[in-house]
Amino acid sequence: MVTRRALIGAFAAVVIAGTSATAALAEKIVIGTFGTPTPLEAAVASGAFEKATGWEIEWRKFGSGADVIAAMASGDLKIAELGSSPLAIGASQGVDFQLFGISDIIGDSESLIARNGSGINSAADLKGKKVGVPLGSTSHYSLMGAIKNAGLAPGDVEVIGMNPDQISAAWDQGQIDATFIWEPAKGKALKTGKIIVAANQVQGAPTFDGWVVNTAFGKAHPDFMVKFLKALDAANAAYNSSPAAWTPDSEPVKGITARTGSPSTDVPEALKGYAFPSIKEMASAEWLGGGVQKNMATTAKFLLDNKRIDAALDDYSNYVNADYLAAAMK
Repeated sequence: MVTRRALIGAFAAVVIAGTSATAALAEKIVIGTFGTPTPLEAAVASGAFEKATGWEIEWRKFGSGADVIAAMASGDLKIAELGSSPLAIGASQGVDFQLFGISDIIGDSESLIARNGSGINSAADLKGKKVGVPLGSTSHYSLMGAIKNAGLAPGDVEVIGMNPDQISAAWDQGQIDATFIWEPAKGKALKTGKIIVAANQVQGAPTFDGWVVNTAFGKAHPDFMVKFLKALDAANAAYNSSPAAWTPDSEPVKGITARTGSPSTDVPEALKGYAFPSIKEMASAEWLGGGVQKNMATTAKFLLDNKRIDAALDDYSNYVNADYLAAAMK
């Protein structure tokens, strides 16, 4: 005889099994970010991207574009933030990815900071000095542009490759005279240093952070790509519609602090150092509609001249895909 308890137990087992099966069917992806204070990080903290896509997402923080390129090339990473300089490096090296969106346009969020007492009051004063910077990053690109514009040769400055955490440690120990870097390392350096030049003040070297996807993954999961872009657009719109509301005690800023480690008191000012375009703006002629391909070519030529890459391509169009943006705007 089957008892009521046995029936209940059997039903519970079916429910548990069904739940496990559903969990097993949930798709998972690793997405790389730089952990900079952006509206995206507030959305990540709230779980907005998981809700929008239905996927389980592991958000993995990277210290430099070079690390992102290596992870993309190995196949471990399918989607990631990538700065405009490492974007050109990876494409020139034939890494299988495509730019599908813009994360942020860099203003004064990345800056050249000189230590107080270092004797550095302009980029020209960098001659003979030690400067820490993540090699191959947008900050590295801006630094080399500032050095060139100051009439110095690359060899006139001792450029030391470091990730942001290493820069903060080296700064604390007095091992470097200056750094070109982003938050939160930027804020730490400013406690005992001053801004010499910001990224958007380096003539001829505009920079941005983009979103890249493994080409095959994007083709196989266009629905995810569209939902991701819509969630990104919503995150940027939440900030752009009311930046004054993003105060240190606001929930979005608290989320950014939890995600990035940037002090909540620093986040509102840090956000002002970027521009966060809508998906409509991303798809415009200025960006994925043609402008970004030209930017990649210009950046690659600069990198080639500075011996950061062995060869540059004639055309970078194959490394840009605006189809997902077009679908997201429908």
